[in-house]
Amino acid sequence: MAEDNEVFIEDDAVVLEDTDNSIEEDADTSKIIPFIMQRYHRAEDYRRQDEERWLRAYRNYRGLYGPDVQFTEAEKSRVFIKVTKTKTLAAYGQIVDVLFAKNNFPLTVDPTELPDGVVDNVSFDPAMPKELQEDERGDPVSPYGFNGDGREIPKGATSKTLEELLNPELRDKLEPIDNIKKGAGTTPTSVTFSPAMIAAKKMQKKIQDQLDESSASKHLRSTSFEMALFGTGVMKGPFAVDKEYPSWDDETGEYSPTFKTIPQVSHVSVWNFYPDPDANNIDEAQYVIERHKLSRSQMRNLKKRPYFRSTVIDEAIALGENYDKEYWENDLADYAPEHGVDRFEVFEYWGMCDVAMLEDQGVDIPKELTEMDELQANVWICNGKLIRMVLNPFKPAKIPYMAAPYELNPYSFFGVGIAENMDDTQTLMNGFMRMAVDNAVLSGNLLIEVDETNLVPGQDLSVYPGKVFRRQGGAPGQAIFGTKFPNVAGENLQLFDKARVLADESTGFPSFAHGQTGVQGVGRTASGISMLMGAASGTIKNVIKNVDDYLLRPLGEGLFQFNMQFDFDPEIKGDLEVKARRTESLMANEVRSQRLMQFLQVSSNPALAPFAKFQYIIREIAKSLDLDPDKVTNNMNDAAIQAELMKQFQQEQQAEQGAPAGANPMDTSGAGGANIGVGQAPLPQEQGFSGNAGQGAPQQAQGVGQQPPPVA
Repeated sequence: MAEDNEVFIEDDAVVLEDTDNSIEEDADTSKIIPFIMQRYHRAEDYRRQDEERWLRAYRNYRGLYGPDVQFTEAEKSRVFIKVTKTKTLAAYGQIVDVLFAKNNFPLTVDPTELPDGVVDNVSFDPAMPKELQEDERGDPVSPYGFNGDGREIPKGATSKTLEELLNPELRDKLEPIDNIKKGAGTTPTSVTFSPAMIAAKKMQKKIQDQLDESSASKHLRSTSFEMALFGTGVMKGPFAVDKEYPSWDDETGEYSPTFKTIPQVSHVSVWNFYPDPDANNIDEAQYVIERHKLSRSQMRNLKKRPYFRSTVIDEAIALGENYDKEYWENDLADYAPEHGVDRFEVFEYWGMCDVAMLEDQGVDIPKELTEMDELQANVWICNGKLIRMVLNPFKPAKIPYMAAPYELNPYSFFGVGIAENMDDTQTLMNGFMRMAVDNAVLSGNLLIEVDETNLVPGQDLSVYPGKVFRRQGGAPGQAIFGTKFPNVAGENLQLFDKARVLADESTGFPSFAHGQTGVQGVGRTASGISMLMGAASGTIKNVIKNVDDYLLRPLGEGLFQFNMQFDFDPEIKGDLEVKARRTESLMANEVRSQRLMQFLQVSSNPALAPFAKFQYIIREIAKSLDLDPDKVTNNMNDAAIQAELMKQFQQEQQAEQGAPAGANPMDTSGAGGANIGVGQAPLPQEQGFSGNAGQGAPQQAQGVGQQPPPVA
């Protein structure tokens, strides 16, 4: 590959906006640069409306009035009530709480339902007799089993025997394991080996370590914030980088770092993300372009990365800084004045390119792909120079970006966020509050009326405490009058509260859910609060589902494919699938735990208890509460030991108290019954309610804790 080829391009030879999509050809000009820049400008023009939405959302979040807001001379107040900021942070907080409920990245790896090429499990019970047994029909039954083969395991089978029974492909899966591990089988003594599950757990551990090394949690939080505010959050990865690990020589003390290639994931600001304008999601996109703002040192560091053309980078740097600020960058900087930027503008392209363009730039095309018309490539451009151009290294070839919408817009690539949903209500709240403030200021002071004919001419008519006015001698009537303006601020504040309620409904986040007191409307009743909380829960469920489908699952699949392609550890590979379970986790916390507890109560009935799998129920309850069942529950043997110890302890306690065996130590009634006063008190008009006495209602016999009826 020609890494240091000189690429020159003349300004008049680049046609970026040709109506017939034709590109002017020049022998000394690369076709790939105008091709990519044409696509960039098309994507830039297409998303202009989205940029206006994002700017308005940002201003509402920051509490800034845009240039389109014009104030009259009578409007003195410029107050901005930042309810948009409060609701955005509330949504962002709930998203983060759900995603990181277990303090790890919300991805799991499981074997497929029917693993291909990997045996699901192998088990036998060495404690059972070696002789073959017979079933009800008299057919011989082996106490040993091999799931998936159907062959019987002979008498006296051992773990070595099981290894020999495996076919060559499955035997290779078993070779890294010294012995078949003891685990959950048909009986407590069953020996079980699950190659697919072992591979899945090791792959999951591998992916979690890679995400921790790349600080993926930090990048996911940044993505979640932009998703809540602007409606779309973007992440990039995985892509290989060399990470430096500090190290010092033990003898000399010299710094000698080690470098390790790891898959990196990162957050990409939606402002620098330019997708294919004809696509509604990343799977439909033909290309994606990311806009970078790099310093001179960052440009030079690119030369250390693979397949970047060092000589061409030096040529791009020699041409000077070329970064031009977009119009929205000044707005994001709070309307800072236009000034030059000491940075380089770099475009990173991922998408389809004609094979002829790739071959023209010296890209090696594999023989099996030479018959293709176009291939997916990665191209970097700066100052009209090709600083990197390679085929997409990932298999299968895919664009390494994920874009998750807060609220899905089925007719656009970009979603809808909190700020856009409450844009109108934010405008109403600002208007009503400004009116209330202006009216409060006006009504809080007297309006002064002066009859100048009664005063000596030429006096200063300003009014302040202790002011003295000189009156005309002999002038009749009062010269200065004070008028009080009516106060209608309360009416404006009522309208403000109405607008806040509308903001609650339009966003799905009730005000009291993020600490707002004095909620009006349906939120003043218990049933109303329950209804609003249910609505908020439904909103966050939809958001987390979008995160699962559009962000977490593609990211996990990308890391899985990265390891399958570039990692040579055979123990992590298998027929596996990556799952994002945050939606399931949210549902488990709300519903599954309740249902399990209800079933546990039902199964406590002595008649039903023998049919219930209490160990499974307890473990599932722990999972529903986001607890590790292996750490908080016992196995069958430990549970039996624990039950025996508790029984002995209870007997010792009863012996110390002198109570007969089997008695309830909490029973203080003396009759073996329940405690006095335990239970729900009767309501009015119900039998036993003391207030019904003398009104024809049946009276309960007076007992302990009851007051006598009043005397007439």
